[in-house]
Amino acid sequence: MEERVRIFSIGLITRDVLQIFTTKPPKWEFVPGQATEISIDKRGWENERRPFTFTSLPDDEFLQFTIKTYASRRGVTNELLSLKKDDHLILHDIFGAIAFRGDGTFIAGGAGVTPFISILRHLRFRNEAGGSILLFSNKTSDDIIMKYEFGRMLGRNFINTLTGEKNEKFLFGHIDRELLQKYVPDFSKPVYLCGPPDMQAAIERYLSELGFDMKLLVKEEDA
Repeated sequence: MEERVRIFSIGLITRDVLQIFTTKPPKWEFVPGQATEISIDKRGWENERRPFTFTSLPDDEFLQFTIKTYASRRGVTNELLSLKKDDHLILHDIFGAIAFRGDGTFIAGGAGVTPFISILRHLRFRNEAGGSILLFSNKTSDDIIMKYEFGRMLGRNFINTLTGEKNEKFLFGHIDRELLQKYVPDFSKPVYLCGPPDMQAAIERYLSELGFDMKLLVKEEDA
């Protein structure tokens, strides 16, 4: 599968997170939480594919991607920063194991929140977001992706912790066993997990120690 799409809006929403809106190919279907491999339709970049999650809704007439960029690296995300309206991307196969399996707790670290954006927006659209909690870890308050939209969606169920900044409005520290005990209200419901590998490994260990049924863990499949 390969589709060429046109960018009609592109810009930073945090200091290093880029949001891109593109046209949507006919009959293009995905499930909230899924991703596609993207390459840039530009000489030398056509075969440089990277996985990015859809953050729009399946029924939207456009596609949206919310992408953490690394300006210090000479890679795809740095090249994305140079793109502008009417440039083109190439979309490839759709994939992803993260999908909604019932009310539960979403746990994300940084850009790991992106698979949850479409899921939570979809629940909000159906007025069914009230039973879900988002526990979100970032370095600083400026790094919190979609801070205000998540706040409107989830209210008190949007819980933030910062690891590199002390701020009285937010919790401080990594998501640990104590934090999970306090903020995961029901360990008999699914836990959705996405973030850096070390963070995921630690949280899986804590969940297991807390008696969580690991069959209820929803995460991307291990490579």
